[in-house]
Amino acid sequence: MELLSGLGLATSSGLNAYIPLLVLGLLDRFTPVVDLGPGFDWLSNGWILGILAVLLVIELLADKFPAVDSINDAIQTVVRPTSGGIVFGSAATSEIAGLGAGTLTVTDPEAVAGWQTWVPVITGIVVALVVHLTKSLTRPVANTATAGTAAPVLSTGEDIVAAGLSLLAIFIPILVVLAVIALVIGFFVLRRRFRRGRERRLRSGPGGTAAPEI
Repeated sequence: MELLSGLGLATSSGLNAYIPLLVLGLLDRFTPVVDLGPGFDWLSNGWILGILAVLLVIELLADKFPAVDSINDAIQTVVRPTSGGIVFGSAATSEIAGLGAGTLTVTDPEAVAGWQTWVPVITGIVVALVVHLTKSLTRPVANTATAGTAAPVLSTGEDIVAAGLSLLAIFIPILVVLAVIALVIGFFVLRRRFRRGRERRLRSGPGGTAAPEI
């Protein structure tokens, strides 16, 4: 279950670096649902939560505009994998007490500082990076195919998925695999559809009619 939680949180980080960090920090600070314990309890610090909230607002705005979203994605190439490593590492050193029980407690605080943490951290970095790169490569295709109108729609959908997947990873981790599979299929279908749309736009002349193929 810990690995499923880590997978869900890291996947969420690939879409939005700050949502899973805020979810973990807020639940740890204000509810008994999450107990991050030593090593990751800094996420629930008030200053950290405030900074993450500000960064999230900036991310939400920047990702809604064509061209700006690509610049933001370039910057996030470092941030999102880092977030993925943190959340996967946190989940891997914790235990979820039963399906939907909503209890995340540290089972081995000493493991947080040991080598056992680095494998899940690196795994989280890789998972988040793969999701981030997929998102980053899909967005320019979508913007070209739709003249930029897809940017706010896709961005809003990604934010919703990131939030939902973060909560799912904590409360019902057994469903994470299905959610990740659905996300992969969704990316594949959207990218294929937008690629076809981009090709049609590139072949179109000024009047909107398809230019003759050479």
